[in-house]
Amino acid sequence: MGVFDSIGEVCEEWCGIQHKSRKLKQIQGVEIKVKMDCEGCERRVKKSVEGMKGVTEVEVEPKQSKLTVKGYVDPEKVLERVRQRTGKKAEFWPYVPYDVVPHPYAPEAYDKKAPPGYVRYTTAFSDENPNACTVM
Repeated sequence: MGVFDSIGEVCEEWCGIQHKSRKLKQIQGVEIKVKMDCEGCERRVKKSVEGMKGVTEVEVEPKQSKLTVKGYVDPEKVLERVRQRTGKKAEFWPYVPYDVVPHPYAPEAYDKKAPPGYVRYTTAFSDENPNACTVM
């Protein structure tokens, strides 16, 4: 710790200046479900997030109605931007790969609208509401 550090600390205390520590975002992938009927929809969905700050890669899978965005982004902001720029209903990708579901053959645990290889997995018990058991 040098002289300049000590002077800086004294000045911060005396003047009441506080430096905000900047949170560094981590690179992450955001998967969003958006219905795309044609190539125009596909382009509009892709362009809605391409110019967004922090986006490094955008991938569109129209057959699965899936948009994947990778980069230093906030998932909530990406979802909101897709909704605003496209005017389409969008939600976070609700499906998980079929292989990772512990009980894939339970009829109430999957959705028939899920893309091939995926299931919309729901659990019978909820940590938020333990009284809402669907097995009873």
